[in-house]
Amino acid sequence: MAPTAVVFKAACPDCRARFELASDAIRLAIGASERTTFYSFTCPDCGTAVRKPAGERIVELLTGGGVRTLRLHH
Repeated sequence: MAPTAVVFKAACPDCRARFELASDAIRLAIGASERTTFYSFTCPDCGTAVRKPAGERIVELLTGGGVRTLRLHH
């Protein structure tokens, strides 16, 4: 039995669309501080590149859901 795909609810700040994204449609960047930790995706409705801050809880949810993670180094 194949594992169930994890989907995340998201919204576009530009066109205000609400949608679900698969884990492979999201990128997570973890920086040295909370200010440099964020996740990003492209809105499937309008094509806008969206970048939002990711606090500790969001990082846990995204990494637990299989989102590809990039660690930023200074």
